[in-house]
Amino acid sequence: KFEIFNLDMKTGDTLKIKGKISEDADDFSINLGCRSSDLALHFNPRFNESVIVCNSRCSDAWQAEHRDDNFCFSKGSTIKMTIEMLADKFRVKLPEGREVEFPNRHCYDEISYMSVKGGFRVTSFKL
Repeated sequence: KFEIFNLDMKTGDTLKIKGKISEDADDFSINLGCRSSDLALHFNPRFNESVIVCNSRCSDAWQAEHRDDNFCFSKGSTIKMTIEMLADKFRVKLPEGREVEFPNRHCYDEISYMSVKGGFRVTSFKL
């Protein structure tokens, strides 16, 4: 698990993440919010379903899932992704030029918390 508590991401910022997906990954998640119980974006590629699940969390309660079958991840690969924070949504640019958008449901204009969990090892990130 990789966690940052003082990210200081604001509307208009782009977060670039580079890393390696483990050979035995079932899934991984990248989470952005104020704390682990309040997430503006939960980005969760799941290998067993070949789907990307996006969601948000408010006071520890998950909200409605958004499922996208734009799955372009493979186990053991090194990938680069960018997450752009806009006033109304997050735009996640994926490998192979694909992208996923997810609404900024909480209307956050600043993100301080980030975590990466599961079968993904961050090698570099830049805000």
